[in-house]
Formats: sequence, C-alpha cells, structure tokens
Amino acid sequence: MRYKVSHRTRFRYAHPVAFARCNLRLQPVEWSGQTVHDHRLQLSAGARIVGTKPIGYLGHVTRMVVDKPSREIVIESIFRIDVDRPTPEPRTDDPTIAEIAALVRASTDLGPEGPANYIYPSPSIPLDPEITAWCAEDLAADRGIVEAGLALATRIHANFTYDGSATAVDTAPIEAFEKRHGVCQDFAQIMIAGLRGVGLPAAYVSGYLRTIPPPGKTRLVGADATHAWVVIWCGPARGWIGFDPTNACLVGSDHIVTAMGRDYADVAPIDGVFTGQDGQKIDVAVDVEPID
Repeated sequence: MRYKVSHRTRFRYAHPVAFARCNLRLQPVEWSGQTVHDHRLQLSAGARIVGTKPIGYLGHVTRMVVDKPSREIVIESIFRIDVDRPTPEPRTDDPTIAEIAALVRASTDLGPEGPANYIYPSPSIPLDPEITAWCAEDLAADRGIVEAGLALATRIHANFTYDGSATAVDTAPIEAFEKRHGVCQDFAQIMIAGLRGVGLPAAYVSGYLRTIPPPGKTRLVGADATHAWVVIWCGPARGWIGFDPTNACLVGSDHIVTAMGRDYADVAPIDGVFTGQDGQKIDVAVDVEPID
C-alpha cells in the first residue's frame, strides 16, 4: 500500500510573537515494512529551517525558528510512503515473558533500537506499583510474549474509555489509569509502565493511521490525528512488534511509524518555545490517503 500523508499544524496568537523556536519530529523513519518517499516541509512566511539531526532515539528532529513578528505559524509535513507490513500473530515458538526479561538484561546493544534502552522508567513514564500489578495479570512468566502483549492491549481497550477531554499532554500515566479515561498517548504510556514494571523492553511510537479503512473493516480510533502505540522487543528473531491498545490490535499495514522513543517527550511531533503574550490556539489536520 502506498499512502500520501499530510499533517498540517496551525498556531494562531492573540498578539504578535516576537520569536519562536520549534523542534519538528515529522519526518518518518525507515522502519521494517515501510519505505519513505519525498518528505517535505512547507512553512509559513517568516519561518525557516536552521538544522536537522537524528533524535537521541529512533527519529529525526528539524529545528525551525521564526524571528519576525507573526500572529500565525503554519507547519505542514507532506510525504509518500510504501507500507508492506503483514500483521504479526502469536506463535507457539515465541519467547516467554521470562525469557525476554532475561535476554534484555544481558543485552549490550545501546543503539537507537537497543532493547536495554527501554526497560527503565523515563521522565514521562515512571514505574507505579498499581499499574504494574494490574498489567501483570496478563504477563505471566511462562506466557508467550506476543500473546501476552496482545492480551494486555486488548484489556486496556476493554477497560478504558477514549475521551479527548479527560487528559492533557502532560497527564501522568497513574492519573489516566485511575480515571480509566484518556487518549492513545495515555493508553500507550499505561501499557509501557506495566511492561517495564515486570522487566520487559517497551517503547513509545508516534505515527499515523490509515484514514479510510479497507472495505469491510471498521475505522480505527485516532485516524484523524497523530497516533501513538507500543512496541515490545520480542527477542532477536521477532524483533520489535507493535501493539495498539487504543484499537486492541497488533500493528500492521494500517500504521505508519514516525519515531520511537522512551515516551511522548522523546517523539513529540512539535515542541518548542515562543516569546510573546499569552493567547495561543492550535489547529491540527491529518490526512492519510491510500493512493495507487
């Protein structure tokens, strides 16, 4: 499947902004089963690119500055991407939870995809005994890692309500866990906290979902915005496999990976600072269009 992806963010300010500096993590990575074509950024007048480099984990960051007074900043990321990623399934020969925990403790790979980077608490995902205990019900030591990961994602989907007004970008996982309400970011971070709590390598992925589902399939939740899900390192043979707790599914060709990190802060599509008075409104429009 080939997709054309458009992600447009518009910042509007009540008063002119004197200066702004933003980190843009909008260029998708090369990931198993996907190939990126002709990514480009379109910026409003007064905005300019001052540098591009890899992030500390798996992704790219572009530094943008606006140094002319402006009441509006528009950032649009446009790219085409081929996705050929069969949806994985649990197998009888999958490593167990206990085997994965032992393998990651012995790992010396500290590269961007090294599993040892993703077993510790991170700034936005601290460990919490209540979350760990709840998630551990699906994570018996002798259970296959893929089967267990899917079971946990499915239980989060069944027990939590998707509610865009319940949480904010800086809501702690335990707060969303106690509310049993939230969005894809919350569900992913709860699942990651539980997995890391039992010693498993789990990372946060930012990306996109196919907007229009194939005939006969239901539309996935979160398709009109950036989306977030979890990847678990499932051993040397299977590598990183994606689990989407918002939609209770394994990740296949409907998902497009932009970046992978420890938590949202590592892979936020846009963050930064501006100097000016209070009064900001943000509008985001995302379209993931299948093309021939």
